[in-house]
Amino acid sequence: MTPTPPYTPEVIRQHGLTPDEYARLEALLGRAPTWPELGVFSVMWSEHCAYKSSRVHLRRLPTTGPRVIQGPGENAGVVDAGDGWAVVFKMESHNHPSFIEPLQGAATGVGGILRDVFTMGARPIALLNALRFGRPDHPRTPYLVKGVVGGIGGYGNCVGVPTVGGDASFDACYDGNILVNAFALGVARADRIFLGRAEGVGNPVFYVGSKTGRDGIHGATMASEEFGEGSEAKRPTVQVGDPFTEKLLIEASLEVMGADLLAGVQDMGAAGLTSSSCEMASRAGSGLVLELDRVPMRETGMTPYELLLSESQERMLMVCKRGREDELLAIVRRWGLDVCEVGRVTDSGRFVCRWHGDVVVDVPVGALVDEAPCYDRPRIEPPSPTPLADADLPPMADAGADLRALLATPTIGSKRWIYRQYDHMVQTGTVIRPGAGDAAVVRLPETQRGVAMSVDCNARYCALDPYAGAGLAVVESALNVACVGARPVAVTDCLNFASPERPEVMGTFAAAIDGIAAACAALETPVVSGNVSLYNETEGRGIHPTPMIGMVALMEDAAAAVGSGFPTDGLAVVVLGEAPPALGGSVWLGLRGDPLRGLPPRLDPAAARKVIDALLAAHAAGLVASAHDVSEGGLAVALAECTFAHGVGVAADLSAGEGPLPARLFGEAIGTVVVATADRDALLALAQRLGVTAWFVGPTGGDRVVITVDERRVVDAGVADLRAAWEAALPAVVAARGPL
Repeated sequence: MTPTPPYTPEVIRQHGLTPDEYARLEALLGRAPTWPELGVFSVMWSEHCAYKSSRVHLRRLPTTGPRVIQGPGENAGVVDAGDGWAVVFKMESHNHPSFIEPLQGAATGVGGILRDVFTMGARPIALLNALRFGRPDHPRTPYLVKGVVGGIGGYGNCVGVPTVGGDASFDACYDGNILVNAFALGVARADRIFLGRAEGVGNPVFYVGSKTGRDGIHGATMASEEFGEGSEAKRPTVQVGDPFTEKLLIEASLEVMGADLLAGVQDMGAAGLTSSSCEMASRAGSGLVLELDRVPMRETGMTPYELLLSESQERMLMVCKRGREDELLAIVRRWGLDVCEVGRVTDSGRFVCRWHGDVVVDVPVGALVDEAPCYDRPRIEPPSPTPLADADLPPMADAGADLRALLATPTIGSKRWIYRQYDHMVQTGTVIRPGAGDAAVVRLPETQRGVAMSVDCNARYCALDPYAGAGLAVVESALNVACVGARPVAVTDCLNFASPERPEVMGTFAAAIDGIAAACAALETPVVSGNVSLYNETEGRGIHPTPMIGMVALMEDAAAAVGSGFPTDGLAVVVLGEAPPALGGSVWLGLRGDPLRGLPPRLDPAAARKVIDALLAAHAAGLVASAHDVSEGGLAVALAECTFAHGVGVAADLSAGEGPLPARLFGEAIGTVVVATADRDALLALAQRLGVTAWFVGPTGGDRVVITVDERRVVDAGVADLRAAWEAALPAVVAARGPL
């Protein structure tokens, strides 16, 4: 039986509203809401849709620049790629659904992010993902890894968009709340970008795509609360995806857009029909009338409440230009999709829904969108981390054994088990494949240009110092794309944090925003799109702050991209940059059972910018045979990783480094790059001319990794042996069996 006003406090709580928010709702309406109206306010005022705890901080991010065509506020960001082309991209989270139902949760995350891109008029050409799982030995980790990877691969492979890269790591903080962040990039003509606006009074509104079912109802609300006992019972709030329908929807939508039939378009993502219609009306300053009984339904007995809140996948809302309706219907029907006129644009500024002629929703659009709560929540400044003294470091008896052990950790080890399940060559535009370089590279259609992409964040750094950690995520992503030869131009982010109702969490969030802002300003990479995911915690145990950064970069010639592996014997290995290595938050300390402590690597975006400029100048001069940034595991791990692609060894002398031996080998320095070159003198001279520290560490060759420090050989291991340990890391995790 449908509740009617007055609603009980429990009903209001189940809708994710506080007593004060409900009182504000009634004040805005001047009455109690109907049952469908209560549902509509519930999702539109949720954290997931309204960003009510983060909006006040997000305003501090830089969002404009000479290449920015569309910044935050639309479905995706748009950047000028030259020659009349634009790249359209965004990253979003699907964390809660993926923990509850990993296969469908991850699959529908891919589907949703694709729709954000092609609803702007862009053809999707690349997917990436950033995954965070719990301890490798946690009993549920194998199930979650296999489910998430299966969902991403199954959806992306079937829809025909290549998954070209990503990032995955493991930490106990994600035991009860994994992270699945999906990134998509598409291309469009720069003068043919479509916006999510309900423009043109009297224009008809069309529903296009799959029929609506009961899956995903209150998905946005579920994503705006922490997990507790019984969270897995929320499986009905997880959507079910169909990649074959998504492929049809892509083609139908792009054909409709190409025929210039639309005044506005938006996909039905979180909060479904409600958010798509309300957000379109809000952006245009218009109103909408919807006839809910016309919505195609795949289940019997559905109610207006369910139709408005369903998050069934593969659906779009299109505002058609008057007089062009028959053309739109013909195109969509030819692609075999459901399509019908469900409403029209008005000048009332109200969101009105009728059910068999009766008005069931009649609320001001501004009340749902502009008047959504916005909180500057109490926050506590994060404590300053304490530096590690040399005397605090655990002893290191065998550097070679430690190197092998680091390579065998799932966080550092090969991700081949993951990416071999993805089709990364469909569309035939992939230049740098997964695992071959520090960033993915794809060709821009009809040009020789390339676009490089990287996703990155080290949450251990953020846990120690959220300002530095978030800024370092920007720097590392920028270095990754520079390593392949591309100039970083813009960022999309996915900000994953615990409950905003805890002041210490909001303190880390605010600090992370400032760190991102500082790094993006220094690197001139504005944030053009993104997503905030809060309440990532279970029974009060939150994840580490994880502000994931997706960096997009451009290059004039995609064919000039280079990988990370030493390609031949006889090259000189040079280290660019002088970022001091840090053991605070390092994988080496964690491997030895050490608690999270110490200072993370130093954040110096200005110095990183100089390294990027020098590296790109070296690329332009033809001096870079391979490049790989130093990150998790430090310089020793970076050197070893460079040997794996082609089996080419290295003899490195690290005597020029400073600090204790563990720091020289395994200290993590963000802002340092290992470059292999055929012309050592020219590279060193270029670095000196640009004011960047550079030092020669040794030649490539042979089949061993040999590292010398102060005339003492501290590592001498076969490339094949180290690579075997590196390649076995992830298969060992997924081979384990555990409960669902």
